[in-house]
Amino acid sequence: MHKEICIQQNMIMKRTFSMLLSLLMLILLAACGYVEASAAEIESGNYETASQDILAAAVSYSIPTKYTTKRTNNAGTIRQINYTTYDYFGNNSQITKPAYVYLPYGYNSNQKYNVLYLMHGIGGNEREWGMFNDSSTVKIIMDNLIYYKDIDPFIIVTPNGRSSKNYANTSSDHNSFYKFGQELRNDLIPYIDKNFSTYANYNPNYYDKTAARGHRAMAGLSMGGMQTINIGICESLDLISNFGAFSAAPTTYNASRIANTINNNFSNYNINTFYNMCGTSDGIAWASATGATNGITSLTNKLTYGNNLTWQAIQGGGHDFNVWYLGFYNFARMAFK
Repeated sequence: MHKEICIQQNMIMKRTFSMLLSLLMLILLAACGYVEASAAEIESGNYETASQDILAAAVSYSIPTKYTTKRTNNAGTIRQINYTTYDYFGNNSQITKPAYVYLPYGYNSNQKYNVLYLMHGIGGNEREWGMFNDSSTVKIIMDNLIYYKDIDPFIIVTPNGRSSKNYANTSSDHNSFYKFGQELRNDLIPYIDKNFSTYANYNPNYYDKTAARGHRAMAGLSMGGMQTINIGICESLDLISNFGAFSAAPTTYNASRIANTINNNFSNYNINTFYNMCGTSDGIAWASATGATNGITSLTNKLTYGNNLTWQAIQGGGHDFNVWYLGFYNFARMAFK
């Protein structure tokens, strides 16, 4: 009897020690910003494990100061463009819309460049990312990433995500955001391919847009994150293969719908990069952002953690540019690899 009691006590002590060790590890990881799920979520298996938030070297939880310091030399330029498109949300009448284009330092028409289409949120416009003058944080980060040779130079386009004649009204019907895929495919991508030195072999009569899909990326904050997933991945996977969703909005498709769509509609197209991130204190987007990738690797063979899928939670992060600029910084180093 005494022997059995000793054995039971030893077993209890081992379990207790194991639980304490696990708890200590969770606390240490959380302190470093690495844990995106609670212990209960991890234990129950309802979340895709905290270890998937311990990311590759390319992903950071802060932006080093040297990348946010404005350069006085070797700096790129920003241009405003105006392109013809249509009121896809309304009567399909022809309209002209503005956008901004970042061109890296030393941009040369004899060189080919990758292109990132960077989308704004529901209350913003083509200027929300601040990419319209030399004080732009996006521009400053890009200038330094290129200068320090962390990335190959690429072009960035910040359009207005409302496909409507009322695009300039930030309070206009938000449903126009869901029509942007037509504008992207039919008007914006062809304009950029025609007027800038991209990898596409542009022809005004016809050209194969899919041929350069590996050299295009789409990313966005909040509503733009939703567009990246719903429109970029689920409508335009034949045109784009790199995706970054920062605090994707509540109408973002869930993992099941994403997987079903890409499995059935884009069976012949791969995803090069899908980076999904959100702040843990984001009361607007946390559920939709986590729902977009939670369980997705069991639903499709097109996405694999450690290969082309990355989930990152920013401990205590809200629905703001502290999270979104970090998302941009990480995605800029991750795309086109």
